[in-house]
Order: sequence, then structure tokens, then C-alpha cells
Amino acid sequence: MNSRTIKSSAGPKGDSIRSDCYVELELKESGGIKLNLQSKVESMYGESIRKLILDMSMFFNLKNAKIKVEDYGALPYTIAARFETAMKRAMPRTKKEYLLTFSKKSNYKTTKDRLRRSRLYLPGNEPKYFINAGLHQSDGLILDLEDSVSPTQKNAAQLLVRNALRSVDFYGGERMVRINQLPKGLDDLKYIVPHNVHVILIPKCESAKQVKRVEEEVKKIKKDKRVKSEIYFMPIIESALGVIKAFEIASASKNNCALAIGLEDYTADIGTQRTEEGNESFFARSMVVNAARAVGIQPIDTVYSDVSNMDGLRISVFEAKSLGFEGKGCIHPRQVKVVHEAFAPGNEEIDKAQKIVLAFEEAEKKDLGVVSIGSKMIDPPVVKRAQKTINLALMNKQISKDWRKQ
Repeated sequence: MNSRTIKSSAGPKGDSIRSDCYVELELKESGGIKLNLQSKVESMYGESIRKLILDMSMFFNLKNAKIKVEDYGALPYTIAARFETAMKRAMPRTKKEYLLTFSKKSNYKTTKDRLRRSRLYLPGNEPKYFINAGLHQSDGLILDLEDSVSPTQKNAAQLLVRNALRSVDFYGGERMVRINQLPKGLDDLKYIVPHNVHVILIPKCESAKQVKRVEEEVKKIKKDKRVKSEIYFMPIIESALGVIKAFEIASASKNNCALAIGLEDYTADIGTQRTEEGNESFFARSMVVNAARAVGIQPIDTVYSDVSNMDGLRISVFEAKSLGFEGKGCIHPRQVKVVHEAFAPGNEEIDKAQKIVLAFEEAEKKDLGVVSIGSKMIDPPVVKRAQKTINLALMNKQISKDWRKQ
């Protein structure tokens, strides 16, 4: 280091901040480590915060520095992320990572055909939204590195999302991350692949090549870090070109589990605006549904942006369901319950599904190769769809577990 002082900082500051912290570093050539901590929870956690900062200073071989921490109730994973960000902004050549112990509550897997009715977006640089997000019981939780993060905070969000994947209890929700648009998004992968991400959302996808680039990079990182669990992809179609190439994108990787559409960027790309009626996006949404169904993955609808209009959201979900979509994005926790209720099967659907499943099970008992209800033959895809309807009805408590006996 030369004789001049190096200064850096990370994290927000101010009276309105909560569950976060501000870290300021001033690297010097002498004087040792001097830590100035200001914390709203000093009496309860001051000692543990100091220990964390000093442990990290030793880990990164900081010997002479003035460290200022303004804590607004941040959890350890946030404090660690902010300190590491400040340190790496001061010393960008540093490659070491300070990894907190992986929480047992974060160590669960997913499956390719898992239910994905709702996915709740959480801004990747706003830890206040992470803490209780899993309590809202969305099927998936998305830590977002793309649109919700300003360009100057991308590196801070990478470390915060990495730490959140290791530390936050998502209460069994599928652990998703939306990376940045390629090629920037390829750099995001090393911060999420080793930390039990379940699904990677690939934004503004316009070709199979983009999916394959993500797949190749994920394979490299998995091999290097000895990651064994499956990681799935959800490309997001957000442009006219993406719509035209929807099938190519959907079939680009065996690890694709779903194909989603984002209508804010799509409507801008075709030179129009979104409307409640949705006529301007009917073609695009139908293309996405057909492409996804053609390769056997889930079609997922866009977000509904008016978080105060629950009736509008419900209508939007009904429309999405009628087009063949299986899920919808959520940008506010209050939307999750409405989405789940609207995707729930109706009484006629449930009744029909029960008859199909019972007929199938009866045919299996008799070792019959053909399943029929009356004079109508029942194909395997119909049985599979009926079983899915039954599962949805059970999840929504519309029928009891012993429905066969009723």
C-alpha cells in the first residue's frame, strides 16, 4: 500500500434505515485497528458485532484501519456483507470470501416439477425485506440482482444475496435468484451457485445460446465447488425476439424448469403500453405457454404491478390460468394469498379430476391397459393433470385427505 489513505464505504445510512448498516473503512499504514461502533442494539449485541468485525479484519489481513459501523438493527449476515463490500471496494484485488456458517434451515432441495404458483420478488440490496419473507408462504422467493438494484450497488447486492442464501430462513420456499442480463449475469453465478440456490432466473432471454452460456458456467462452478444438488433455470421472455424464439429458449437445457414472461419490457419493446385487458400481450403470452408445454416445463405469467388492486390481480390470475399459465410473479407479499386462491381449482375441476383419478386407480388394480370414464378414453397426460388438480385442492384445503372415502 502507498502512503496515501484509502477510504471506502458500503451500506445505507440515515434515520429511516432498518435491518441494515453503514460501514466506513479508512485503511492506513500504521495505528492498528480502531473500531467505532454506533448501534441501536448496543446493549444486547454490541459485543458480538465487534467480535464479528474484528474477526473479519483478521480474516482479510487488515492490520491498520479506522472502521466506523452505524448499525440499524442489521443481522450478522448483513453486517458481514457490508463490511466485506467496503473492504473489497478498498482492496478490489482481494479474492477471499468470508462465509458465515451455513444454516441448517437453508439446506433443503427442490424438484423440477415443484409447484410454482407464486414467486415473490425481493430487492437484492434490501435486507429488511428478507427477514420475514418466507412467512408469506409464496412457493418461491426471488433474491433479485437485476432491475431492483442500482448499477452502483451491484457488487454489494452480490455479497448480500450470497450471505442471505446461507443464513435466511425461507420456511421451505424455493430459493430463487434473478441474475443480471447477460453477460453481466455470468459474474453473479459464482456468488449463488455454491450456496444452494434452487432456481436461477435468466432475464431478457432472447436465444438458446444465452441459456447454454448460463448452463456451462453453472457446470464449471459446480465442479469447482463440488456442488451436487440440481440447479434449475427459468428464462424470462421480455422482448419481441424472445417471444419469436420462445420454443428455442424453452428447449435449450434439460435444467429448464419453467418459462416466464415479463410484460413491462415486452410491451415497451413492441412500442405499446400494458393495459388491464391485455390484448397487446395475448400473442406473446400464448407463445410462451405453447413453448413451455411443448417441452414439458411450466409456463409462468408476469407480475401484476398495481399492488393495491386485489380485484384486478384476481382477474389477471384467472385470465392467466385460462391461457394455460401455472404461476404468476408477485411484487408484494399481500399478492401471494390472492394468487394462490385464484389458481386453486374450481368445484367442477375437482369433481372431474376425482373421477379421472379414481377410474385410473381402478384400472391399475385390474391391470387394465386402458382407462375410461363411460365411453371416453383417458390418456396419461389427462390423468397427470387430474392428479395435479387433486394436489392443488388438497393444498388449498378444498378437499380432505381421505376424499376417496367420501
